[in-house]
Amino acid sequence: MIDKYIAYIRDVRRYSPRTQTLYREALEEFSQWGGDLIPSRIREYEAYLIEKGLKPRTVHLHMSALSGYCNYLIKVGELKSNPVRGVKRPKMEKRLPEYYTEKSMADYLQETAHAAGEEELQILLSLRPGDKLASELYNRRLRRLIISLLYATGIRRAELIGLQKQSVDRGRQTLRVKGKGDKMREIPLIPSILEEISLYLQAASSMVGVRQPESPLLTTEKGKPLYPAFVDRAVKTELDGYGISGRKSPHVLRHSLATALLDEGADLNAIKEMLGHSSLAATEVYTHNSIERLKAQYMNAHPRAKNEETHD
Repeated sequence: MIDKYIAYIRDVRRYSPRTQTLYREALEEFSQWGGDLIPSRIREYEAYLIEKGLKPRTVHLHMSALSGYCNYLIKVGELKSNPVRGVKRPKMEKRLPEYYTEKSMADYLQETAHAAGEEELQILLSLRPGDKLASELYNRRLRRLIISLLYATGIRRAELIGLQKQSVDRGRQTLRVKGKGDKMREIPLIPSILEEISLYLQAASSMVGVRQPESPLLTTEKGKPLYPAFVDRAVKTELDGYGISGRKSPHVLRHSLATALLDEGADLNAIKEMLGHSSLAATEVYTHNSIERLKAQYMNAHPRAKNEETHD
């Protein structure tokens, strides 16, 4: 039955491959533990996970997987009610989204501009495909474009991988993105990103040949589609060398754009639409970053705040 549930969240609910894997692992662990789908056993299992040393967030994931599975069993007539619903879950600390500062990203983009420019492209075009330098120049350009697109649009890693050549509308200066649940949205593209995409495609044509409009926008030097580990490695490789602190991941670039837009006064609903969030609550989390920075500035600059700090 677990296999049927995983097929359901894959084909009907359109959950991401990572969520499918995590849910399968959670359900199989519960099954191996010998749990029955009754409230008392669910509570015992939750206690077992806590005693095992799992973090509250991970325990929540296990409970969510079980709850979703029970809802599915109700749907197919195998269960009458959801036994997970009445089980109290451990309290989780609120975790603010990590982000890179606007200055650190501006410095990175400025320092790596040569890798995306016309001059290096001409060098690459003068080389034979497969040449070591051609490969180095292509991969550097690809990594830079991965960072540029993630930071300029806030798209998810899976959405980046799913982009096709025809996703880019040069005339309207937009990017058409297929998000969660196959929902389509359009994101504006600034001219410099459009130019970077254009130069990259010339490099890609030199390395792997001209591709059809429905083929992937970004590919490896051998013309293969990107995959999650490739994108993660590209982001880490690029950002590690430019003094950018914190965790290096595509999702932090997404957070960075949302935080920067909010700081510049962008409307919360507009940010929601750009990021492809299903609810405003998911977008509102970014307001906490701004509030925390405001608090820090207030405590450092406000005379009364400084005086009260001195008296403590």
